[in-house]
Amino acid sequence: MSTPADGDAIADTADAAVVEEKTNRRQPFPQGFLDTISTGWAERTESLPAARAQAPYASARRDAVSKAFPGKRLVVPAGSLKQRSNDTDYPFRAHSAFAHLTGWATDSEPDSILVFEPTADGHDVTLYFRERADRTTAEFYSDATIGEFWIGPRPSLAGVAADLGVATAHLDGFAAGDDDLVVDADDDLTRLVSELRLVKDEYEIAEMKHAVAVTAAGFDDVIRDLPRAVEHPRGERIVEGIFHQRARSDGNWEGYDTIAASGPHACYLHWTRNDGAVIPGDLILIDAGVETDSLYTADITRTLPVSGTFTEVQRRVYETVREAADAAFAAARPGVRFRTVHEAAMKVIAERTAEWGVLPVSAEEALDADKGGQQRRYMVHGTSHHLGLDVHDCAQARREMYYDGELQAGMVFTIEPGLYFQIDDVTVPEELRGIGVRIEDDILMTEDGPVNLSAGIPRTADEVEAWIARTQEG
Repeated sequence: MSTPADGDAIADTADAAVVEEKTNRRQPFPQGFLDTISTGWAERTESLPAARAQAPYASARRDAVSKAFPGKRLVVPAGSLKQRSNDTDYPFRAHSAFAHLTGWATDSEPDSILVFEPTADGHDVTLYFRERADRTTAEFYSDATIGEFWIGPRPSLAGVAADLGVATAHLDGFAAGDDDLVVDADDDLTRLVSELRLVKDEYEIAEMKHAVAVTAAGFDDVIRDLPRAVEHPRGERIVEGIFHQRARSDGNWEGYDTIAASGPHACYLHWTRNDGAVIPGDLILIDAGVETDSLYTADITRTLPVSGTFTEVQRRVYETVREAADAAFAAARPGVRFRTVHEAAMKVIAERTAEWGVLPVSAEEALDADKGGQQRRYMVHGTSHHLGLDVHDCAQARREMYYDGELQAGMVFTIEPGLYFQIDDVTVPEELRGIGVRIEDDILMTEDGPVNLSAGIPRTADEVEAWIARTQEG
């Protein structure tokens, strides 16, 4: 964040008088500035926008919440700015439940609150937020957090009401009640708004497809510029930066911190330091997803040979992971328990690692629900999670609705098996140590079965090698 010169710095007060500041940085505004700052501005004219595409879908979601809590006052906060350091905040990103129920997406204002007021036949819903300050007020020029002189134009109550199709009111008009049910404070409401996202509507599915398409372009960018990453001592950061450019240019941000894990770093499941070298002969595992302007995110992993071709051992591990992913995809059908997807992948992982002589027991013993699990040393994470506004979406849903729940049309989830042989793991042959592979795709369940939304991003070892050659030549 850039900061003003001392002479232009803000005062702590909203008074129209000169205030003597006692700090080493802030200085008072001169009287001449105070006398003239509110004058000389062109009159604002506002034409109300048409309701955005997501508005009717968000309205239907609010109706579902209202029906679940008759007679209760419900409060859904957007959240506040979070401090990064001193007077610097992280970019604001609204709470996912708030985004889901308003459809406000990247336009959401910090500290906004969606309130369901109970009525005889349901709820009246009002969105409270801090409307832009009139230019005759000191907030306009003196508040670096919300003043338009600092952060640019802010929305009006009337404009947001038309945009979202919901009643609006100034934040000053909100008063908390003793009996309010508040998201993240009330367990039942928190579960409901999380489970409401398990099945996506048409708008959400379209946004998920868009997120995948932009993410695919980001992977192409990385491959195209992989030689530059090889040349840099912190090549993983170059990979991260290449993907970030695509995420920011064609979307809002990344949906989560990019994992650009080269060589042995690929064996660390959440390697986000990304400060290592990218060395020919190694694999690089890239787990990345673009968050669109609607806040829906993709979550895709591809593992690439830096030199363009897999070694025999790397290919063997890679194709085993792909086999596990394909088995999981084949097991995913409407009405099947969500956990079945993971079990199908685990069966392949156990069988292949047993064949390689890595397991201390047979594959059958390893797959025993009570005494097995030895193969999990090399794949400690689950195979699937729901995906949407959060990269791990619907996380507050009940177990019987999530892990033990049935797959339904409209659900979007990942399939992401892997094998990770850490560099110092003496339980595996030396040739395997330091190899980490994950393949992750985003899956939409339909009435006719699963659809791999990211199938257009090469998956097999042969396809990946051809993809690298084609992209880098182009």
